[in-house]
Amino acid sequence: MPMPLDGLRVIELNRVAPGSYCTMMLADMGAEVIRVETPSGAGGAKDNAVADDDIWVKSEYTNRNKQSITLNLKHPDAQAVLHDLARTADVVVEGFRPGVTARLGCDYATLSALNPRLVYCSLSGFGQDGPYAARAGHDLNYLALAGALGQIGHREGPPVIPLNIIGDYAGATLHGVVGILLALLARHASGAGQHVDVSYLDASFALLAAVPGIRNFFVGGPEPQRGDNVFAGEQPYYTVYETADGRWLTVGCMEPWLWNNFCAAIGRPELEAACMQRDDFQAAASTAQREYHAEVAAIIRTRPLAEWVSHFATADVCVAEVNTLAEALADPQLRHRDMVVAVDDPALPGAVQPGIPIKLSATPGAIRSPARRAGADNEAVLAALGRTPEQIAALRAGGAI
Repeated sequence: MPMPLDGLRVIELNRVAPGSYCTMMLADMGAEVIRVETPSGAGGAKDNAVADDDIWVKSEYTNRNKQSITLNLKHPDAQAVLHDLARTADVVVEGFRPGVTARLGCDYATLSALNPRLVYCSLSGFGQDGPYAARAGHDLNYLALAGALGQIGHREGPPVIPLNIIGDYAGATLHGVVGILLALLARHASGAGQHVDVSYLDASFALLAAVPGIRNFFVGGPEPQRGDNVFAGEQPYYTVYETADGRWLTVGCMEPWLWNNFCAAIGRPELEAACMQRDDFQAAASTAQREYHAEVAAIIRTRPLAEWVSHFATADVCVAEVNTLAEALADPQLRHRDMVVAVDDPALPGAVQPGIPIKLSATPGAIRSPARRAGADNEAVLAALGRTPEQIAALRAGGAI
């Protein structure tokens, strides 16, 4: 069966997981991805030759569907190999700080001169220019600077630190994939590649457009304060309630009619007055809303979670149990959607990995191979570039691979 990115060759120059997830998405859809890793002992790479790292390598599912070669890009012979690869590639994805690739002979200017059709995607914390370009950072730092972290949590406490899935993955990873595909479409028309510059900070800031109160502030409204919005969990219709067995039930009935259904289901139609108001997007919960919240909390604490889940099953309301990770793996919806996929490795019985979230009806993606050990494909890739066994041995002896 054809895949949408069949025939596309991607070179991955990356040291962090968001970049690997970006190229995994391309690989899942049929692209040939060659992951370039640093040889053991050359600085920066885990020693994937030792047995203790076996589980670690196989758990890195973002490296599935890829080949792996090792190149010490500080070595001129390794740079020559990479240049040969770049001549054959459609896309390069790199995740270094600005300036590093120029020192390693693999920056956009160098590689695009060898291959003018090359689409070159840089994923960096702050972008390729600007006063912060050379700064180090992680997801938490990008969210802080973007203004997002300061909006998460309750007024009385510190900002709440989310998992590293906002700046890293919703931000850099997904914007990187979109940027690459847009550049490939542009190349189809012009014949020329281009540089795709994606900043974790830029992407995190752009995602703030999802929050109505923040959008309002951008056009002259009052500045939102942490906890003063519908998403802070203090409104009775959009929050998390503890159940009798110490578990948690989420309620997200923002539309008044959904809240009315919820109130009917718990036998308290008089609580319909606590439905969402337009100002709730950018206001703290009122005294009355807090009282309603307390009333609903007392009701939800009267039954265990499983009973509430069963009770609401036919009520047409936005509620869901807070799953543990084990429960999420067993969730029938995720299972039905092939989002929990077995790892095809007899040494890891019962091991699973996330499936492919983008479902294409005519040209679906596929998981074709597990993550490879660093350098597992050195001989095959180098031979395809025309290197003889003697030349490959010399590269290895000289520390280039």
